[in-house]
Formats: sequence, structure tokens, C-alpha cells
Amino acid sequence: MIEARHLRVLRAVARTGSFSAAARELGCTQPAISQQMKALEKSVDTPLVVRSGRGMQLSEAGRVLLKHATGILAGLSAAEEEIAAIAGLRAGRVRLVSFPTASSTLVPPAVARLRDSHPGVRVSLVEAEPPESLAMLRGGECEIALAFRYPQSDDGAALPAPAHGTPREARAEANLEAQQLSAGSDWSDLVVTPLLDDPLVGLLPAAHRLAGRGRPVELAELAGEQWIAGCPQCRGHLVELCAGAGFEPRIDFATDDYPAVVGLVAAGLGVAVLPRLALESVRPDGVSTVPVRTAAGAPAVRQVVALTLPDLAEVPAVALMLERLAGSAGR
Repeated sequence: MIEARHLRVLRAVARTGSFSAAARELGCTQPAISQQMKALEKSVDTPLVVRSGRGMQLSEAGRVLLKHATGILAGLSAAEEEIAAIAGLRAGRVRLVSFPTASSTLVPPAVARLRDSHPGVRVSLVEAEPPESLAMLRGGECEIALAFRYPQSDDGAALPAPAHGTPREARAEANLEAQQLSAGSDWSDLVVTPLLDDPLVGLLPAAHRLAGRGRPVELAELAGEQWIAGCPQCRGHLVELCAGAGFEPRIDFATDDYPAVVGLVAAGLGVAVLPRLALESVRPDGVSTVPVRTAAGAPAVRQVVALTLPDLAEVPAVALMLERLAGSAGR
């Protein structure tokens, strides 16, 4: 195998015309130069230098290798400079994948702060919900995934949306969806940076009988309502929360679009439960927001985190981005 240090010796010998002069140039001893040249000739299995009088010159094979060595060493030097820039946060990139509510609330101030302090680091963003975002992280499509998960049921599996009255195929599809969501909440192979506990907030039509009260609403008080649900993972958690409160919600509308949820509630078509982050980027006109408590009397929350792979967590730009995201969540 040809080593870069041997190529540097070859280049010095070609430039100076002798082992002793090459040794002075490289700051080592003449025997060390001789040994490295012998090792290089052994690796290519042919002589590389020819002695002529008191000096030496390269053989034909030596000239061919020197021609390639110049480009190889230049490339290595450029690589070393780029790596040093990345390590010193003068360059580099961080690819983020985030769910929409974090994209509009947590990500912008974090990226702005990073760019202010390290303008050479490029940050990009695409949106995806977990578990898709986790698959992208594990597949090398990003360095950091912002994700969330809800408390799990006693058996550790996320509950599917109700499938009563549906064909067997629909029930199977709902069960498969639940299994995928449960698998997506396994973070054991990842570095987890907790960002915040995002409380769930009840949305009621402005004229609702429970709107404007000064105390939290128990889920059981909404047992007879029509419901508007969000993403599949949020919908599954809603079903689980309602089951804990002793009822099965009647979900008439389901949408990933939070402004659409607010619009449907404002029109009096049902009630909903949304994460507080979702309301930071939506104008809740025509609705009343109320704190929501579970059957156990505790606030309903989801855990929002930033995830990365263990090796990526050691990359300076990734570590700094995680720090900025944590700061943004603390606000």
C-alpha cells in the first residue's frame, strides 16, 4: 500500500536530488529517508530512484508516481484544510428534518442564532413527521431530526384510531399503522436531546358551554362531543387519552393541517386537542382554548426532542445546532 508520507519523501528527493538534502528539507535523518524510500519501492515492486554520480534521479516508474503524487498530495492538503474548517466551525453543514409545528417555532430562532455566530455553517430544512423523520435520520438523509412522542399505553404500543364498523382490511391497516408508530418511538439507538414538554390544549367553539371557564377541562366532560383529530400519531394518542377517561371519541374530521382544525372548531363542527406549539403559528380566531387534564388529573403533554446518531453528535456543527435548538426551546 502506498502511504502519503512516502509520497512526500519521494517528492522531496525528486526536488532536492539526494536523500541527505531531502532529510534536511523534511526535518528528519538521512537513514529515515532511505528506509522510507525502500518501503515505497517495496510496495510498488520496482526501483524509483537511480543513482548517477554523486546525485540521483527518478526512474521512469518514479517519474510516473511523482506525477500522480503531486495531485494526490494536493488533494490531501485540500481535504485537511476543509476538515480543519469544519472542526473549527468555519464551514460544514447540518441538515434538519422537523415536524411542521417545530419548523415554525423552534427552528427559525435556533438557525438564526447559529448563522449569526458561525456564518460558514450551512443549515437546510425539510419537513417530515415521525416515524418518517427517524427513518431519514437512520438512512443518512439528515444529521438532526426533530420529533415528538406521547406517553405510551401500558403495553408500550400506540393505540390506533377507532375502526369500529369498518371492513376487516381497514382494521388491519389501522393495526399496521399503530405498529409503525410504536416502532418509530424507539429511540434507543439515538442521542436524545430533550427540548420541551409541549402541553396539549383543548379547542372549543367560542359559544361552547365549557368555553371561558377558569379551570381546566377534564376529557370526560367532552365525552359526547364530535371530534376533529390531527396527524395519525396525534389521533392515536387522542383515542388513548379518551379511553383512559372512559369513552371512545367520535372523530368526524381528521387533518394534518392545524389551521383547518381551528377553522372546523370555529365553525362549530366539533372540538379538538392540539399541542400548544401548533397554536403559536395559527390564529385561533373564533375558538376558545382551555387547559386539558387526563383522567389521572395530570396535564396532557407530548415530549419534543432533537435526535441524532451517536457519531454525528460528535461533529462540531451538529453539536452546536443541538445546543441552539435547546436554547430556542428554553426561550
